[in-house]
Amino acid sequence: MPDRPEIVCICGSTRFVDEMRAANRDLTFAGVIVVAPGVFRPAEDHEADELLTNEQKTALDALHLRKIDLADRVLVVNPGGYIGESTSREIAYAQATGKPISFTDPS
Repeated sequence: MPDRPEIVCICGSTRFVDEMRAANRDLTFAGVIVVAPGVFRPAEDHEADELLTNEQKTALDALHLRKIDLADRVLVVNPGGYIGESTSREIAYAQATGKPISFTDPS
């Protein structure tokens, strides 16, 4: 029996906020500690990008890598197989640090 619950870091495009929330809920009910993006924007809200400065985006990206460091494994939420630039970087980072990675849509 482990000393603590498994920790899973959710990665994926923040346009999939509903899918990420569902994965978070399911994992939490399964007794998993979940770390996930904390800032979301609706996919259709192109002006939301302008609300974040480049410095904030950079800081959020770095913070998410630290969340991956805390995790035992990574779950990539990728409906339709979509993986964007930021998520690709996160996957590469997780691979480089030896974290197991799974996908909601393995296609």
